[in-house]
Amino acid sequence: MRWYHQLRWKLFISHLVIVVIADVVLLATATFLARLGLVHIAPLTLGEAAAETGQIDPTAISAIPTPLLSQFQAVVQQALFVSGFAALAAAIVVSLFVSRRIVEPLHTLSTVSRRLGQGFYRERTRISSDDEIAQLSQSVNQLADALDQTERRRLALLADVTHELRTPLATIGGYMEGLLDGVIKPSTQTFSLILSETSRLQRLIEDLELLSRVEAGQLPVVARRTDLEEGLRGVAVQFEPIFAANQVSLNLQIEANLPNVWADPDRVDQVLINILANACRYTPAGGNVTLRATYHEHMVTVLVRDTGVGISAEHLPHVFERFYRVDKSRARQSGGNGIGLAIARHLVYAQGGEIWAESDGQGKGTTFVFTVPLAPVTIDLPALPLDQPTVFETP
Repeated sequence: MRWYHQLRWKLFISHLVIVVIADVVLLATATFLARLGLVHIAPLTLGEAAAETGQIDPTAISAIPTPLLSQFQAVVQQALFVSGFAALAAAIVVSLFVSRRIVEPLHTLSTVSRRLGQGFYRERTRISSDDEIAQLSQSVNQLADALDQTERRRLALLADVTHELRTPLATIGGYMEGLLDGVIKPSTQTFSLILSETSRLQRLIEDLELLSRVEAGQLPVVARRTDLEEGLRGVAVQFEPIFAANQVSLNLQIEANLPNVWADPDRVDQVLINILANACRYTPAGGNVTLRATYHEHMVTVLVRDTGVGISAEHLPHVFERFYRVDKSRARQSGGNGIGLAIARHLVYAQGGEIWAESDGQGKGTTFVFTVPLAPVTIDLPALPLDQPTVFETP
């Protein structure tokens, strides 16, 4: 970039032009006023009558002695030149200061933007001012936060998928190698195990596809007036054999005259299925799970409370994160992949509701609660927490 295209020099030249124009105007004005001023201080030359009446004859100005007029104009011009140079020096200092306050933050913003474009999403800028440039800095930081969040999600997804796929693939590969080498004899149990691991892979791929569509906002959610009570009873009937097989009782408690809600019935069923499956998985034999629905002024609250293993306070805020499991070994043994609650969270938010988990600690059970609005609401998806980013500061 050529020097006269740079913003700092444009600011300097603009200040300089202003100073020069001001000096020229002042010089012309002072010269003209100086000639008129001499008329009032030279009554002997112009006549006492003119001085007393204040009536200035234009021809009287020419009667002023030339040495006096020239000397006075020289003094005025000299004073203007001195003040002009002082103004020029002040303009230089001010323009350099102003350009530094403007150009350097812009240079910092340009550097950070370029680094973000190169993939360094942890960089930030902080402008110590309260003007439009500071607002631009905040916008750039918000963009960087979004890019950093997306990149961390991508990396976490790659790591999680790799980790989840490794175990079933290793199991299938080991058994197939054993069958080929003759170490393992073909049997119904062996083939059932391989089929089970294959089904597990298929479920994982389907869940990943569903989660990616939900997070990208590509999963259609068609909200309409829905009889929530009918849906809750239908899901409860669907789970009765599963709970019975695990020797866990399921109690259904629905408030009388439950009003219709504004929701997608299929998506509500998905949320409830994921939560009930999670409750059944972590509730030992002899326990019980309660499914309760109550309504308030603007929403219906659905509660699923179990008497299972519970969740400690340190793990509770993370239960809705994808692939997060409180006890990873227990989850694998029971078939969980840590995606169901993440899907449930996005489906609830997509319908304008809220979802959260409560637990008093290990061994004290867990309660999952989600809400469904009675009328259409504005959807405001919460931002995920970010790590502390690196910051570039500009004075």
